[in-house]
Amino acid sequence: MNIKHIKQPFLKKFPGDFSNNPMQRNTPKVLFATIKPAGFEKPRLIAFNEDLSEKIGLGKFEEKDLNFLVGSLLPENIQTYATAYAGHQFGNWAGQLGDGRAILAGEITDANGKKTEIQWKGAGATPYSRHADGRAVLRSSVREYLMSEAMYHLGIPTTRALSLAFTGEDVIRDMMYNGNPQYEQGAVVIRTAESFLRFGHFELLYAQEEYKLLQDLVDFTIENYFPEIVSSGHQRYKDFFENVCTRTADLIVEWCRVGFVHGVMNTDNMSILGLTIDYGPYSMMDEYNLSFTPNTTDLPGRRYAFGKQGQISHWNLWKLASALQPIIKDEKFLENTLKNFGVYFWDAHDKMLCKKFGLDGLKKEDEEFFGTWQVLMQELQLDHTLFFNQLEKITADTDIKEHFSPVAYTVLNEEKLRILQDFIVKYQSRLHLNSISKEDSLELMSKTNPKFILRNYLLYECIEEIGKGKTELLTKLTQALENPYKELFPEYSVKRPSSYDNTAGCSTLSCSS
Repeated sequence: MNIKHIKQPFLKKFPGDFSNNPMQRNTPKVLFATIKPAGFEKPRLIAFNEDLSEKIGLGKFEEKDLNFLVGSLLPENIQTYATAYAGHQFGNWAGQLGDGRAILAGEITDANGKKTEIQWKGAGATPYSRHADGRAVLRSSVREYLMSEAMYHLGIPTTRALSLAFTGEDVIRDMMYNGNPQYEQGAVVIRTAESFLRFGHFELLYAQEEYKLLQDLVDFTIENYFPEIVSSGHQRYKDFFENVCTRTADLIVEWCRVGFVHGVMNTDNMSILGLTIDYGPYSMMDEYNLSFTPNTTDLPGRRYAFGKQGQISHWNLWKLASALQPIIKDEKFLENTLKNFGVYFWDAHDKMLCKKFGLDGLKKEDEEFFGTWQVLMQELQLDHTLFFNQLEKITADTDIKEHFSPVAYTVLNEEKLRILQDFIVKYQSRLHLNSISKEDSLELMSKTNPKFILRNYLLYECIEEIGKGKTELLTKLTQALENPYKELFPEYSVKRPSSYDNTAGCSTLSCSS
């Protein structure tokens, strides 16, 4: 691997704490603190993403590279660091946060000039660990490694995973925060992104009234990650905020398309580039439910439920707007931009639903049609992904009960069957308004609706197997997630088995997950 080509331009551009002191503390007036990874003596490789490594310019993996993958024996040219940021968590201002169990190696540039940041997660404590150890356990590391790659292959903006390795040490965690801590296997995942900058980085500088540094950070972000912005002066910053709003809206619409629920949409978990970032208590949705949240910490309020993700992203953008106001200096513009966010989001959302149903465009009556569909899905507890897969296969002589019962989490009695049949009639009537052929409609559906999603019960089984030294399921899931619009393994394109309905770490997850 070409690790000697890793650079640290962020360290040269901004003020930082260069003490390498891991003591947890506030670090005012700086954007980072240098820190060395803990280092692990007996690491074992679980998975390595060869395609990603080649693509970003790191090259092929050799056995001697294993130490780098867990943050041990680093070259002298790499000065590792953690960044400081702030944020609103569950709607409340949390003050300074930062990379608590993430340590940055820096960035590498590929042959085409594209930059990629490289970051360990679980490699040791930083000044921002908030009285934690900076380690990660196997279950959370596997979940991040697999799900970030699954999202990438679904075509959704995301961080990506380079490697997954055992650290060789055990870590104690209270998985469900119920006073029952246990030792678990430790692991480190390397994740990559064009940038890991978050809303929280900008919020921190605003809260500290470091307005000149805030402007420098915005300039740095535009120059490095927003080449489409060519304006100058205050218009440059207005274009930046509008772009962030659009990217954020587009991202959440994509989450809705595949039924992804992030679980903890705090402002410090929101990427300034519109990427899916920080895979914690997330879940792909099984039965359709607008109130579904996979995060036990989010109960009973369900702030981050599936149906609220658009609303919460809007709220988070309000907080970002407040942080950028000293730079943009136009409150009316910010208010109008945020007002337009809702219009843009719901228009994009409904156009996305049109594609899922194989409709060639949005019509006035579709709002009522989509509302009827949402009620149907919840009342009949239909599987979000499998419903659309079955809808693609429906024909004139299809037995509706037999066809849809395998994708329902409840019994389709006579009343529910009648509701479903009435909806199918409405859907077929709507299809008649299409200006495209049936074949083109089905092709649109097949490109929009995945045949495979990485369900929590599959992740749970995979984590259990890896913990026992087995990787067969890991290999199969990797193949499946790399081809989500094909049915490589029909046994995985089924609804969640009832045996997993109340399994901790599967149906219920904590922020520790």
